[in-house]
Amino acid sequence: FLKEKRDKPFFLALGFHKPHDPFVSPRRYFELYPLERLRVRRDPPDRSPELPLAIGGGWKAEFGHFTDQERREFMRAYYAGISFMDAQAGKVITALDRLNLSDNTIIVFFGDHGYHLGERGWWNKNTLFEASARAPLIVVEPGMKAKGKNCSRIVEFVDIYPTLADLCGLPAPANLEGTSFRPLLDAPDLPWEKAAFTQVQRGKIAGRSVRTDRWRYTEWDEGKQGVELYDHHNDPGEYRNVAGDPKFADVVATLRRLLHSEKGTAEK
Repeated sequence: FLKEKRDKPFFLALGFHKPHDPFVSPRRYFELYPLERLRVRRDPPDRSPELPLAIGGGWKAEFGHFTDQERREFMRAYYAGISFMDAQAGKVITALDRLNLSDNTIIVFFGDHGYHLGERGWWNKNTLFEASARAPLIVVEPGMKAKGKNCSRIVEFVDIYPTLADLCGLPAPANLEGTSFRPLLDAPDLPWEKAAFTQVQRGKIAGRSVRTDRWRYTEWDEGKQGVELYDHHNDPGEYRNVAGDPKFADVVATLRRLLHSEKGTAEK
């Protein structure tokens, strides 16, 4: 496709299945991760108990039967899938270089969700914890000034379309909810007050979460079945729910308003 379209503008969307299950990859990718080098995750013994709806699905009881050997094998298979996928993405990058397209092609790499590898005994997705709600995002734009640098600012999937339109000089519809993060490609430490929203379903009950630079605030059934608040400055693993602490009542009130507003600016 790249060879055929190299002389005219093109858009190419590629979907890689891995590291999704089934966790099958060529042997050489498993060999990158010797079992004896993998460390099983251990949650802090004093962590806050999970709310009833926080972990979705009946598989947790089955996961609880895993031995440490099986946990390491699960991790190994997942990591092998990541490396297998990485090799396929590398083939695309190599083709761009070979066809002299790298200097005028924008690349956006992202996953659809994160994944738990044993935190809280969960080996899957579909939670509102950071491990599941956060996803990888890499952007390469030939003219960007911050090439190769990390950016810790918060953006959302809905921001990708307006960013691409901005980078390509194309008009974007006026009703988009996303925001172009083009400025971050030149200045990744730019002040950036934005929140990210995530939702999951538990049958007919919705769980909704908002993430700001410091906080994650989550409501189940609009708070009727539980509220969570995690301080990422002091608890990046989200192990201590401080929603019931009176010291953070103002934070809860602010984030609740933000979560229930159609659009809003994150307050620190």
